[in-house]
Amino acid sequence: MNINLIGLYLRQVVFAAIILIVGLWAIKIIVNLVKKAMEKKGVDQAIISFSSKLLSILLKIVLLISIAGTFGFQTTTLVGIISALAFAVGLALQGSLSNFASGVMLLLFKPFKIGDFVEAGGHSGTVQEIEIFNTILATVDNKKIIIPNSEVYSSSITNYSHYDKRRVDLEIGVDYDSDIKQVKESLERICNNHELVHKDPAPFIRLGTLADSSINFKVRVWTDTPNYWSVYFDLTETIKENFDKENIEFPYPHVTITKRNEE
Repeated sequence: MNINLIGLYLRQVVFAAIILIVGLWAIKIIVNLVKKAMEKKGVDQAIISFSSKLLSILLKIVLLISIAGTFGFQTTTLVGIISALAFAVGLALQGSLSNFASGVMLLLFKPFKIGDFVEAGGHSGTVQEIEIFNTILATVDNKKIIIPNSEVYSSSITNYSHYDKRRVDLEIGVDYDSDIKQVKESLERICNNHELVHKDPAPFIRLGTLADSSINFKVRVWTDTPNYWSVYFDLTETIKENFDKENIEFPYPHVTITKRNEE
């Protein structure tokens, strides 16, 4: 009798193992098929990643319930137990549920997508992935930052990659003895000659402020978003080189010393 019972359990274990292996293989195929179908329809990569992981988790839960059924467990009872456990875990992990809900909201409203450079949750970087509970950023110096979705969604989000064009703002200070017309013409020539600077809208160059030791010109040009930093540094370097050639002086601190000759 015991031998028969042991044999029955062994058969159940082997059958459960086969279901597990085949089930995991089938889940992998189903998830890949869903991902490919979503990619063909042009669905956002963040939604594809989020949905595929969620689908994988749900299918694995169904697989575990099916395996439990092979050992004689009533699936309806098991579902009830899992539901009760899920409720209890949900109360204990309210923060995680908040992160999950925030992740869903991020995917629905799409304040950013994978590949965008953003500032969110007190950090800035390129969005690598929007997971079920976290958003992953890569900083400019290649550090990985994992931010809970609730912190991302509840904070202000600055998306630097959303629009195709960005404005580059520079403030150039020159000496008070400089010729205003000459400075403006030089700045206009530099901006118009840069191949990455848009001609429409035209570069904006005006005298902005009269500071304590300099007159400051506002330089505003438009360029494609990916070229922002190239234009910023190119213009800064070129302005210095051209001003040196044209004898346009930059301000520097002056100290005037008066000597009194008293007998």
